[in-house]
Amino acid sequence: MNAKQVLRWVEECGIAVESARVGVPSLVQMVVRKPVKGSWWAHPKANEILRLSRLIRSSPDVLICRLMNGKITYVHRRLWPAVVRLASRFSEERVAAVKEVHTPTGKHKLLITPYPKWVPREIVQAARKIAEKEAASQLAVLL
Repeated sequence: MNAKQVLRWVEECGIAVESARVGVPSLVQMVVRKPVKGSWWAHPKANEILRLSRLIRSSPDVLICRLMNGKITYVHRRLWPAVVRLASRFSEERVAAVKEVHTPTGKHKLLITPYPKWVPREIVQAARKIAEKEAASQLAVLL
């Protein structure tokens, strides 16, 4: 699977998680084609999963947050207006953008951008135009 394909998968899903089993599509299960027992890091396809997760995480069209039960969640840009419209229904931690960076010492560090600092102006404007009922319909899996 290449970058275009995996990003199309996220767009089609709208909301997906990296590895959890929480009622929305999972990148790990999509790659492996079945539930994984234990950590996906031990799976023979771990390198592919990691590569695809990094492609998704680097896309400007995908919000990385913890919207789905505190798990790493991918939200495609097409659903950002709905997330913004209903943001008051979620805890601050769930709607904060998460970005993993590597420090000069090689450690991984999470950078958190609180809501609404990550939200582009055009998404705020689009959120104002969407009815709460429509936003709730788009995010029904979360509510």
